[in-house]
Parts: sequence; structure tokens; C-alpha cells
Amino acid sequence: MLKSMTGFGKATGSKHGKKIVVELRALNSKSLDLYLKLPTYFKEKEIELRKIITQELDRGKVEAIVTIENIGEQGTYTINRNLAKAYYNEIKSLAEEVGAENDQLFSNIFRLPDILVQQNNELAEDDWNYLQELLQEAIVHLNAFRGQEGKSLKYDFNSCISKIEHALAEVVHYEQERIDVVRERMTKGLEELAQKVDENRLEQELIFYIEKLDVSEEKVRLKNHLSYFKETMNSEDGVGKKLGFIAQEMGREINTLGSKANHAEIQKLVVEMKDNLERIKEQVLNTL
Repeated sequence: MLKSMTGFGKATGSKHGKKIVVELRALNSKSLDLYLKLPTYFKEKEIELRKIITQELDRGKVEAIVTIENIGEQGTYTINRNLAKAYYNEIKSLAEEVGAENDQLFSNIFRLPDILVQQNNELAEDDWNYLQELLQEAIVHLNAFRGQEGKSLKYDFNSCISKIEHALAEVVHYEQERIDVVRERMTKGLEELAQKVDENRLEQELIFYIEKLDVSEEKVRLKNHLSYFKETMNSEDGVGKKLGFIAQEMGREINTLGSKANHAEIQKLVVEMKDNLERIKEQVLNTL
């Protein structure tokens, strides 16, 4: 199933008087670019968490945020006095600078992060196992989101491919006209030079000229690339890079067709193909 690199997944749970929230946000990136934000309680498990996320998520710019809130009465807490003083001085200075009231300044400090520190702050094995469960749940939700976005990508790809195929099929209607125009141009040029026309030689020169402008191979290769793109899109997960390579090959054939066109209507069709190919390339950048 085609998937987008863009997605969001969240899992929330409570255990041992603690509310744990895991949030995953993903955007497009050539490789896995992971930003992990953890509370102090889980800091020692950062390497393990990175390893889990790396194994489960192939590509994307991923932001993983874990928050923890004590909702029970368990544990003994102390005040991080140095941090509290730093918060107080900075906020007081800012309040005076902007002329804001600071009546509730002192009490509000206790709502800021890491002011209250649990004395027994060793990571419990049950909490670590539970965090892993929540992370896996968030990953499932993220992948489901990516799958839904992938359906939209697939629809857009199919639409653009159909338009390119339609334009390619229209090229054939102007190929004989193009030959006739070339023949007429060459004959007229000889007549203007008052040269007697050797029909056999004219045919030979015309054939040579037309062979240089022949786009049969380009049409066949482009048609094959379009079919391969659709086949790859419907095959398996993680095909974004491959689709990008196929799109590059499609672009080469369309560009060559345009350089050989020598006909206004064919050039218009080439422009239409390029327009739809650019849309495909933009969407491929967000395809997992």
C-alpha cells in the first residue's frame, strides 16, 4: 500500500500514578531524521527508543515527544531551587520590561517544567515496558495516518499518469501532418532556388530528415515507464525512491520528444505532459 511520509500518531496511558503521552509527527525527508524529546525520567532509555523508532519508521523527518505527568500521590517531591530562582528572575525582569503585572508570578513558577523533582526518580521496569507499548501504539496510528494520506497520493498519481497517457496518444494524430509539412517545406525551398527536383533524391533526403525527428522509440519507452510507475505504485510499501527514479526516466523521454517535435500541436502536448510530470515529482517527494 502506498504511504505518505506525512503523518501523526498519539498514544496516552496511565500507570503507577503517572500519565504518559507519546506523540509522533512526521514530514517528508530523504532519510530518517529523528528528533526525540524525553522527560528526565526516561532519559536513560533514549538510545533504546531511537533504535525502536528507527526500526519501525523507514524515512521521514520524525519528531517524537514523550511527556509524563504525575497524577497520583505516590512519591516525595523536592523543589529544584536553582531552577526556580532562575525562572523567577527571568520572568520578573521580563514583566518589568514590558510593564506586565506579576502578582501571581511566584505561584505560577511551580507550573513550569522540572520545578518539582521526585526524590525517588529511578525508572521503574514496568514504566519502561509500558512506554514501549505506548510507542508501538503511536507508531501504529502514525502508519495508519500515512496510509490514508497514501490513498490521496495514489489518486493524484493515477490522475496525472492518465493525462500523460492521453497526451501521448494524441501525438500520433499530428505525425503524418508533420511529415507533410517537412516535405512541403523542402520542395518549396528547392523551387525557390529554381532547382529541378529529383523525386527519388527528395524522398531519400526526406526519409533521412524524418528519421532524425522520429519519436517512435521515445513514445514506446515513455509508455513503458508509465506502466512501470503504476505497477510499482501498486506493488509494495516503501517505493517512494523507486517512483522518483522512474519519474526521472519519464522526464528524459518527454524532453527528447519535445526536442524532436518540430510541430506546434505536439509541443503543446509535451508541455501538458511536463506539467503533469512536475506534479508527480512534487508528490513523490512526500511518498514513503
